[in-house]
Amino acid sequence: MNNYELMVIYTPILSNDEFKAATKNLKKFITDNGGEIVGDNPWGLKSFAYPIDKKTTGLYYVLEFKAAPSFNSKLQIQMSRDESIMRTLLTALDKHAVAYNARKRNGESTNVKSNSLTENTEA
Repeated sequence: MNNYELMVIYTPILSNDEFKAATKNLKKFITDNGGEIVGDNPWGLKSFAYPIDKKTTGLYYVLEFKAAPSFNSKLQIQMSRDESIMRTLLTALDKHAVAYNARKRNGESTNVKSNSLTENTEA
C-alpha cells in the first residue's frame, strides 16, 4: 500500500453538519475499499485567489491515507460524482513526507529552516 495525501475543496454552501457528513462519507469510502486513514485536517473556509464555479471561497479538507495504487481511479470517479466537491488534489507521499506529516501531527519540530527576509532585523 502506498501513502497518499488528498486535498478536497467543498462548496461553501454546505452547513457544518453537511461538511462533516461529506468528509465522513469520503473516509468511509476509502476504508470500505481497503484503505487506511492515517490522519485528517479540516482547514475550514478559505478564500480563493480567483473564482471557481463563480464562488470566491471553499471548505478545505486534507486527508492522509494508505491505499493500493489501483484504488486511485475508483476514488477519482467517486469524487467526480459528488456535486459538493469543487476541486481535488491527490498526491503520492514519499517516506520523507510521511515522516514530516507524522512529526507535524504529533506537534514535534519539523526541522524546517526559514530563509525569510523578515527575520533579518539589522538595518
